[in-house]
Amino acid sequence: MNVHVVTPKAPRRRRVLPRVPRVRRGRMIAALAVLVTLLMLLHGWVPDRGVHLGSLVETFLPWTAAAVVALLAAALLRRSRVALVAVLLPAVTWAGVHAGTFLDRSAEGRADLTVVTHNVDDANPDPAGTARALAASGAQLIALEELTQPALREYEQTLAGSHPYHAVAGTVGLWSTYPLRDTAAVPLVSWRSALRTTAETPEGPLTVYVAHLPSVRIRLGSGFTTDHRNEAAGRLAAELDSAPAGRTLLVGDFNGTTDDRALEPVTGRFRSAQEAAGASFGFSWPARFPVARIDQILVRELTVVSAWTLPATASDHLPVAATLRR
Repeated sequence: MNVHVVTPKAPRRRRVLPRVPRVRRGRMIAALAVLVTLLMLLHGWVPDRGVHLGSLVETFLPWTAAAVVALLAAALLRRSRVALVAVLLPAVTWAGVHAGTFLDRSAEGRADLTVVTHNVDDANPDPAGTARALAASGAQLIALEELTQPALREYEQTLAGSHPYHAVAGTVGLWSTYPLRDTAAVPLVSWRSALRTTAETPEGPLTVYVAHLPSVRIRLGSGFTTDHRNEAAGRLAAELDSAPAGRTLLVGDFNGTTDDRALEPVTGRFRSAQEAAGASFGFSWPARFPVARIDQILVRELTVVSAWTLPATASDHLPVAATLRR
């Protein structure tokens, strides 16, 4: 006869985590609120060597609003008065820095010129449709980046009727309703060049640069990989040192925002059309859910009347546009 004796198991003790007092949690939220505020005000002090953390923060600076919303939600959930009062600090700071972006900044009066720039995507499945959409904007100058040889022929054929003058250097090009002269390629890195030309507008000559700076990536271990882009920006800045004085237009895909300190040697010489007369932030990438404005229209000795983004094409970028006058 087999007898089985079953011994009841002792109940498992549940590990009880120490509770953080509500006051302490409120202070933690308040401390984070102060850190977010300091990041908004002193982002220029964030180190940019090695992993280029400074450039990464400045690229997505408007999105510090997400941190403010998260802190506000945490303060409401914890019902902490200390935290709620502290969250007002980054909220007011963000509003002070960015709220003016949502006001109507367009200038009064007529415009002499409309310009569009668009990274058309080297894998664009519909170059002709993209070209027709850009021509329909009414722009006298259309700058394109990321051109490929097969697609180039389609852009040339589609835009020939509305923009009879064009110039191409490598993967960038400019289509114009005005004659172009003194066109030259500007080497940036071994595989990419910018384009410099002069458009003979009714208001006089206009120097135009079209640039596409190398791409950047976020990678574990190496951080924000901007070395090639920054090298190209330095060569473009050197080219601008010898550029003719007078009205100048610099457009293209910079793979960075005008807040990014690494691009300041280039962007610091010009005025951003979007910042001068644009509606909201004018994010241009990625097209499906834009989070950053990396496509730029920059001007010198020109008045920006308005700036905006155009509807999406078959590209992964949105086209950006501006109207200008002398």
